[in-house]
Amino acid sequence: MSTGQGTGTAGRGIEIRHLRAFLAVADEGSVTRGAARLGVTQPVVSRTLAALERQLGVRLVDRSTHHLVLTPEGVAFRDKATAAVGAFEEAIDPGRLRHRPLRLGHAWSAFGPYTTPLLRTWQQRHPGTPLELLRIDDRTAGLTRGEVDAALLRGPVDTPGLVTEVLFTETRVAAVAADGPLAARASLSLADLTADAVVLNTVSGATTLALWPPHAAPAATLAVANTDDWLTAIAAGQGNGVSGASTAQMHPHAGVVYVPLDDAPPLPVLLARRDGPGHPELPRLAALAREIVAGQRPGPPSRGNGPGRPGIPSADGE
Repeated sequence: MSTGQGTGTAGRGIEIRHLRAFLAVADEGSVTRGAARLGVTQPVVSRTLAALERQLGVRLVDRSTHHLVLTPEGVAFRDKATAAVGAFEEAIDPGRLRHRPLRLGHAWSAFGPYTTPLLRTWQQRHPGTPLELLRIDDRTAGLTRGEVDAALLRGPVDTPGLVTEVLFTETRVAAVAADGPLAARASLSLADLTADAVVLNTVSGATTLALWPPHAAPAATLAVANTDDWLTAIAAGQGNGVSGASTAQMHPHAGVVYVPLDDAPPLPVLLARRDGPGHPELPRLAALAREIVAGQRPGPPSRGNGPGRPGIPSADGE
C-alpha cells in the first residue's frame, strides 16, 4: 500500500514500510532503537527514513543533536502517518491499532489525586491498550514535540495547534522551607512571599510573576528547570514557591512545608491533545478522566506537609 501527500509526484513512492520506519524512530527517539523494534538493521532504517524525507521534500527528524527530535514538520506528519498506518492495519487486522500504547504526558503531578484511579480504571476497562504515564519537563509535556498522544497540563496554555479541556481546578499553595519563619503559619498571602526570592520553574511550571500585581512583585526570583530542582532550592532556603494543591501529595519533601494561600486564583488542570488525527482511544481517555473527576471530588486542602505534618490532598510542582 502506498500513500500520497502534496501535489504532483510528491509522495507517490511512499509505502507503509516508510511510515512504519518513521513511526518507530519517532516513538523510540532513536534510529538504533527504532531498528531493533522493527527487527531490521540501523542502516536499513536510516535509508528508509531518508527516502521518505526525499519523497516528501521536508526534513522530519533533526539529527543535529545528541537526542533525536522531530522537526515541526515531523510532529505534524507523525499524526498523519499514525492515521495512515492505523487505517491499513485496521483493514487487515481490525482492532490492532488499539493495542498501541496510549502515551499520556505530564510535567509534574500528573492527574493529582485522580492519578491512581485513572490508571487503575483504565487498566481494568482497556487491558488491550496500555496507558503509559510519562513525565517530560516541557511546558506541554512533550505534546508539541510528538513524544506523547495527550498531556495533563496546568495553567493557561495558548500553544498553537493544541486542543484543551479543563478537567478540574485546584487551589494554590505556598511551598516554604520547613525550618523557615513561614512554615508555622496557618495560611499565607502572595504578599507574604515577596520579601524573599520566589523560585520559578521556567521550563514547565505554571507560576510566573504575573501572579503578583506589578507594584507588589517579589524582591527577586530564582529560575530552575524542573520540579526536583524547585523543591531542592526551597528546602535550602533559597526562596519560596507557589504551586497547585496536588504537589503536596505527589511531591512530598522533608525540607518543604506546603501552606494554603488565601488570595491566589485557582489553577486549572487541562487535558490537551494535538488538533488532528490522533490515537483512536483518546475520546475514551477524556471520557474516563471526566468520569473520575465527577465521581471522586477531593475534600478541601488541609495543613501543609513536612516532618510530622499531615499532607495536603492534591497539586502540581512548579
